[in-house]
Amino acid sequence: MSTYPLALAGGLMLLAAGPAALAQPAPAPAPKFSSGPSSGPITLRDLRGASARPVIDPASAALVIIDAQQEYVRGPLALEGMPQALAEIRRLRAWAAAHHVPVIHVQQVSPPGSAVFAAGSPGDEILPEAAPAPGEPVVTKLYPNAFNKTDLQPLLQRLGRRQLILTGFMAHMCLDSTSRAAFDLDYQVFVVASATAERAIPGPDGSVLSAADLRRATLTALNDRFAWVLPSAAALEAGE
Repeated sequence: MSTYPLALAGGLMLLAAGPAALAQPAPAPAPKFSSGPSSGPITLRDLRGASARPVIDPASAALVIIDAQQEYVRGPLALEGMPQALAEIRRLRAWAAAHHVPVIHVQQVSPPGSAVFAAGSPGDEILPEAAPAPGEPVVTKLYPNAFNKTDLQPLLQRLGRRQLILTGFMAHMCLDSTSRAAFDLDYQVFVVASATAERAIPGPDGSVLSAADLRRATLTALNDRFAWVLPSAAALEAGE
């Protein structure tokens, strides 16, 4: 009995089978799975095929100003960039007035004696630069999320508004939590980056995250899925 090596025996078997066996196609290569586009990181929104930002329709939009209060210009919660942010809020209010977009103010109110935002304290007051005009509603809240145990949702429903242009303070706290809640409630959410501000905070490892880095990280996270982040009021003024 012959004792050819296995590979040689296999080759002789193919030759014996004739040209048809030699012509058999090679096995299909195993599928390759990409971990993402070769061009670099991509937003979750883009991965879902929803990268086109909706056009802001003044008939469906509301401008929501979150916690533009004295507490953020003095004391332990003083934020960096407040003058510039308030100037942008004024521009947004002018745009809203010109386009008949309702303006809603959100005001943080904590129980009397609280360390910050205590009811009736100077820090609780809305800043004069953002003071509500006659007829503009003020929604008071106890939690960072402006929808939590407030009448914001019923108010928006009465107004028939499904697009929310959010501004205010702080970016990583009340603006962030309200944006995410609005997304969960199926609103189209827009955040104007130039109309918010931040403060430096300590990290869990004891290091300090600067106000600029925290603001950038917060807005980047929101822009990944929860909101369309506009750079400034100029985007609205230009009709973009």
